[in-house]
Amino acid sequence: MNEQDTTAVLPPNSQEPDAPLEGTPSGQPKQAAEFVLTPVASAPAAKAASEKKRSSRLSEDKRFKIFSGSANRPLSEEVCKFLGVPLGQTRLQRFSDGELHFQLLENVRGVDVFLIQPTCHPVDENVMELLIMMDALKRASAGRITVVIPYYGYARQDRKDRPRVAITSKLVADLLTTAGANRALLIDLHAAQIQGFFNIPVDHLFASPVLVGYFRELNLPNLTVVSPDAGGVERARFFAKKMEVPLAIVDKRRTDINVTEVMNVIGDVRGRTCLILDDIVDTAGTIVKTADALIEQGADKVYACCSHAVLSGPAIERIQNSQIEQFIVSNTIPLKPEAQKVDKIKVLSIAGLIGRAVESIHMETSVSTLFN
Repeated sequence: MNEQDTTAVLPPNSQEPDAPLEGTPSGQPKQAAEFVLTPVASAPAAKAASEKKRSSRLSEDKRFKIFSGSANRPLSEEVCKFLGVPLGQTRLQRFSDGELHFQLLENVRGVDVFLIQPTCHPVDENVMELLIMMDALKRASAGRITVVIPYYGYARQDRKDRPRVAITSKLVADLLTTAGANRALLIDLHAAQIQGFFNIPVDHLFASPVLVGYFRELNLPNLTVVSPDAGGVERARFFAKKMEVPLAIVDKRRTDINVTEVMNVIGDVRGRTCLILDDIVDTAGTIVKTADALIEQGADKVYACCSHAVLSGPAIERIQNSQIEQFIVSNTIPLKPEAQKVDKIKVLSIAGLIGRAVESIHMETSVSTLFN
């Protein structure tokens, strides 16, 4: 096993094990732009003092640790940097047949542990990796395990919309609880009712405060927020209210899985700058067709943003060739190498949002201020 081929998190002076294991390749996603939430009324000096106090308090807490899976390690490192704590040491390797081997390299007995792992592509591998890591933490007598899932895979399978289909979103929730999760921290679920699938406490946060802050600074003229379908109206209405701008809706008919047909635009967008807001962009068919429909209705420019940039199949090519001026995403999912080359795509970091939530959960304080 070559050291450079493994996703194992090793201390600088650690030695490789003698077991006949083979490493798993890992890529480095695009560096996200740092755009974190800051207290509105804080002066620079007060903010610096507050950050120093947070860093000192958590870094000296021996009953608090953060661990990361391999799905989005850069985001975990950003969260740890924000909180001023080191990322927990682990060893993650694979046998030649692909079987996963995981080991904690630190004592976690009685510790309040936060495990960060989005279940993005490859979804099944990352879900299994997360379950194995939680089982290791449980068997190592961790005091409490909070699973932090920036992107919750299988969230779109939350109901029986056809005969004889599985409700996989509920299945994943049950697996996480069985594996040892005592609490869950989730970001922008596709459907809020997924929280009810868990039999453990769930904190559900939104990336919209980070996105709202960016577009306020961008100060686009004659802005209208657009929901690409009826299911996203509540999300778009919240965003439009924060931005204090009008709301429009696109009536969309889905003809098959990952295939959509835009029907018409509800609302006046003529002469406006439109911002399409969605939670998940997968093949990008919806936002590209929505952008075309808005331009046909007389919109001047079209921007788009989403919390989870899955970007599978022809998504990157579609966005690059679309009429969208700029596509803003969060770093819940690491950006693919091909997407890093597209100038239209900009990444905002939610590390500060997650870091504050983690701190609040550990300190047993309210997380409701993070919705503002």
